[in-house]
Amino acid sequence: MLLLSRLAESLYWIGRYMERAENAARLLNVNYYATLEMAGRGREHWAPLLELTGGEAALRAKYGRLDARSISSWMAFDHDNPSSIASSLMRARENARGLRDRIPSEMWESLNRAYLTLCFENGDILDRDGLFEYCVAARDASQFFFGIAFATLPRDEGWSFMRAGQTLERGDNTLRVLQSRLKDAAVQALRDDPAGRTLQDQRWVSALKGASAYEAYRKSVHTGIHPLRIAEFLLLDEFFPRSVRYSAENLHDALTQIDRHHPGAHPEILKLSRWLVARLQFASVEHIVEDEYPSIEELLSDFNRVGAAINAAYFEQE
Repeated sequence: MLLLSRLAESLYWIGRYMERAENAARLLNVNYYATLEMAGRGREHWAPLLELTGGEAALRAKYGRLDARSISSWMAFDHDNPSSIASSLMRARENARGLRDRIPSEMWESLNRAYLTLCFENGDILDRDGLFEYCVAARDASQFFFGIAFATLPRDEGWSFMRAGQTLERGDNTLRVLQSRLKDAAVQALRDDPAGRTLQDQRWVSALKGASAYEAYRKSVHTGIHPLRIAEFLLLDEFFPRSVRYSAENLHDALTQIDRHHPGAHPEILKLSRWLVARLQFASVEHIVEDEYPSIEELLSDFNRVGAAINAAYFEQE
């Protein structure tokens, strides 16, 4: 029996929101500790992170300043920021409320526990220096939720929609992090000074740690902190589960599973996802970073087109 459109959409967005909460927690946590190690240069560390959220105007309007405290609050628990950790968890829970009879009770309980634990915090967490614990709790809540789903959710259409949402969000996030880092590196290259190069190395390490890729990168690549090799690993590694290529391949697999429930109904979606996978399988990092064929922006557009096609095909029709 085909999953109802509303239920499929809820599972898809649960996957996206839980992955979004985890990504925000990873980036915020890594960036916070990077600023502690770079005394006097904290603002330079926070600017690229804020650029990822696209929330500078709204943040300035609310807080009137851009500093570590306001950005941490905005990204962690501010309900006015739709991409904050708390907002993402709240939206995931709202989608799950209508599925309590369709998902294992353990999944609902883990999500509800994360909501009660993390979505009612405020600036007091910063006053008691609890940001690290907050971000770790959010990261662990996401991993725990997906771990329960992996162990208990039937591999039916609902699983495939949730998996599609998770992998689409993950690939999109990794591309945005790389886009920010490469843009920042291009600007920094104009300042050919030792301090600037040290700062860039630390930012690339932060990009790896934000994807939990630092150890995997050092095991796979033995040339040290080399920006092009880091970009290659995060973009094109076929075995690392948070790389863009791995995310695209898993997104295509999930959409292929969905197509088996709707045989031949929406071939355009598989065509788009297959094209995205092919571009990543046959491109080199030099093609993407130096030749911009395809560029980071084009790959982001490809992910967005797949997301728009999913929405148009499955969620806007009854």
